[in-house]
Amino acid sequence: MITLADIRAARATIGDAVFLSPCAYSETFSRLTGNKIFFKLENLQMTGSFKERGAVNKLMSLTPEERKRGVVTASAGNHAQGVAYHATRLGIRSKICMPVGTPLIKVSSTRSYGAEVVLIGNNFDEACEEAERLRQAENLIYVHAFDDDAIIAGQGTIGLELLEQQPDLEAIVAPIGGGGLIGGIACAVKTLRPEIRMIGVETMRVPSMKAAVAAHTPVTLPPAVTIGDGIAVRRAGDRTLPLVERYVDEIVTVDEEEIANAILLLLEREKSVAEGAGAAAAAALLNHKTSLNGLRTAVVISGGNIDVNFLSRIIERGLVKDGRLVRLRLRAPDQPAALHKVLGVIAGLRANVMDIVHDRSHYGVHLGETVIDLTLETRGREHANEIISALGAGGYPIEQIA
Repeated sequence: MITLADIRAARATIGDAVFLSPCAYSETFSRLTGNKIFFKLENLQMTGSFKERGAVNKLMSLTPEERKRGVVTASAGNHAQGVAYHATRLGIRSKICMPVGTPLIKVSSTRSYGAEVVLIGNNFDEACEEAERLRQAENLIYVHAFDDDAIIAGQGTIGLELLEQQPDLEAIVAPIGGGGLIGGIACAVKTLRPEIRMIGVETMRVPSMKAAVAAHTPVTLPPAVTIGDGIAVRRAGDRTLPLVERYVDEIVTVDEEEIANAILLLLEREKSVAEGAGAAAAAALLNHKTSLNGLRTAVVISGGNIDVNFLSRIIERGLVKDGRLVRLRLRAPDQPAALHKVLGVIAGLRANVMDIVHDRSHYGVHLGETVIDLTLETRGREHANEIISALGAGGYPIEQIA
């Protein structure tokens, strides 16, 4: 296993090549979770995630001969961008194998950092197979996303920063994918401050580290789709598992709705953009999945590379869930000023009409009546219910459309 000395050496190697991310206090999340919350904002790194740390440390450890050969890796996003950006900065040729379905923004970003992107396979495992083939065929150096001592030590530099930024920490919560991030942080923190609680968070759909800890050996789980794609690693690392078993106190899981809600809350309250994996630790605390209560807690927001179209869907779902965006269907007489009267009720209650469909022919409409579909922006569930009651009292049969 890596040691504290390896992590300190990694910090010296990395130097100022990686941004010293802030560890900011959150009044909102402290109130909601019952702990004193500080966010370690790794989403503010140049490429949008903590992955740069391990990438720099690994690339800097290569010999001049290895640098000339170039590097290859497989990744669906953050690791790819970290390797691409710093390889180019160091004058090292890089090839990145990415699944065909990788979001366009991640592919284009990786290319923009100077890497040669190979789109191949339907999933991460198939991309890994191609990366291994290229390693052998072109004599490249493979840069593993997490199961490599130099990578783990690089990620562990976050632990050293946390202890300096918040000396009185009592707990740290971080996401778990393959285990490189939490393994490195936990090694640094627990060696220096063994009393600090270390908690890892996985997506409920792919809890590979939880399964590995239970079996005391890495276990390969079936593939699953999750918005926490950055931590959807099917098999824990051989080098990371011993670190987790030794240093991590607790592993919990979060589901899709919990992650989505955390993304929205981070955006709305903290003005911080987080991807699914990046919001997982916050989701665990928001939903009281951990054993923490009243402790000074650092939460690692590991990345912010989220597709803006997907983010817009999360925002809309969150607004619907909170009752701030509602769709109603009502029936009104098919006569002049009928729509005007309906809109008058809504205007009187200060709701905003986002969309309207006025139909006389569909939805089983009877002659002499019309169906009106309304999408309304409201102040919340209570306001939406007030509008529904007022329309019902006005004699309009009404239903809420899911």
